[in-house]
Amino acid sequence: MQALSRLQEIIIESEVPIVQTGPGDTVYAGRNLPFEVDLETPAGQARVREYVRRLDARRPPVGNLEFSLLHFGDTPDVRRLRWIPWLQVSGLLLTVIVGFTMIRYQRRVEGERAWTAMARELAHQLGTPISSLQGWLELLRLPADERPLELGEGEIASGVEEDLVRLERISHRFELIGLETELKSLDLKPVVHDLERYLQSRLPRFGSGVELRVDVPDVLPPVKGSDVLLTWALENVVKNALDALAGRGGRITIRARALSELRWVELRIEDDGPGVELDIRSRIFEPGVTTKSGGWGVGLALSRRIVEGVHRGRIELSDTRGGGATFRVRLPAADLT
Repeated sequence: MQALSRLQEIIIESEVPIVQTGPGDTVYAGRNLPFEVDLETPAGQARVREYVRRLDARRPPVGNLEFSLLHFGDTPDVRRLRWIPWLQVSGLLLTVIVGFTMIRYQRRVEGERAWTAMARELAHQLGTPISSLQGWLELLRLPADERPLELGEGEIASGVEEDLVRLERISHRFELIGLETELKSLDLKPVVHDLERYLQSRLPRFGSGVELRVDVPDVLPPVKGSDVLLTWALENVVKNALDALAGRGGRITIRARALSELRWVELRIEDDGPGVELDIRSRIFEPGVTTKSGGWGVGLALSRRIVEGVHRGRIELSDTRGGGATFRVRLPAADLT
C-alpha cells in the first residue's frame, strides 16, 4: 500500500497527465490535467472523455477494459521537446533566407560598383580624344598666320580624323560589352602588331624610358575571338604594366606561343617593374581593385571578362623571377571552339 502511495506521488510530481476510466467511458479520476474540470457534472465528463481520445491517439491505454483503464500523456518537458525540431528547422530556414539575402545584396553592391567603375572608365577614355578635339578646334579658330608653322589645315584635319576614329573605337568597344559577341577565326599576329603600333606612338606620353618589345612567331594557330575586344583586353594589361613603370622606366615584352600541341595559344605580357603587392594579388582582377592612387580598378576586370567570359580563355598573374609581373592570357585554338 505504501508503494502504491509513493507511485501516486511520483506521478503527481512528474506532472504526467493521467485519467482513469471504467465501463461506459465513465471517468473515475484525473490528475495533472491541462484544465480544471468537475467530474461530477455531465459537461466535465464529456470534456475529459474528449481529452482521453486525444491521449489514446498517441498511445493506447493500459488496464482491463471490463474494470478500469489508465490513459496517460506526456510530461510538460516532453511536450516542450517536441518543439525543438521545429525550432531547428525554423532557424535553418532563417539562416538560409538571411544568407540568400546577403548574397543578393553583395552581388547588387558589386554590380553597382562595377557599373560605376565602367562609367568612370568610359568617361576617362572619352576625355582624351574629346580634349584633343577641343585643342584642334582652338587651332582652327586662330588666324592662319598665328598658328604654329608646322600645322596646316591638312595636319589639323588628320589629327581630327585620328581622334574621331579613337572615339568610334571606344564607343564600339563599350557597345560590344553588353552584346552577344560573334567570334571568328582570328590571327593574333596582326592583333598584337596593331596594338604595338598604337602603343609605340603613345609611349612618350605613357611613360618616359619605357621600351616595348614584341615577340610573335609567324606561324601561330588562329584563335576564335573578337579582334576589337581582344585588343582592348591586351591594351588594358599593357597599360597596367606602363603604370607600374611610370617614373622609373623599364621594359615591357609581349610574347605569343602555341601550347599543348597547338590546342592553346598563350600571350604573355611581362614587365620588369616593382611587381604586384601581395595583399592585392588575389583580388587584382576584381572591379575597384587598383594599384594606382587615382585609378578605378576596371581595366583588368574588363580584361578578365573579355578573355574568360567572351573567349572562354584564362588570364592570370604569375610570378616573375627577379621582380616585375607577368600576365598570362591563354586562348583556345580556333579549331577547338
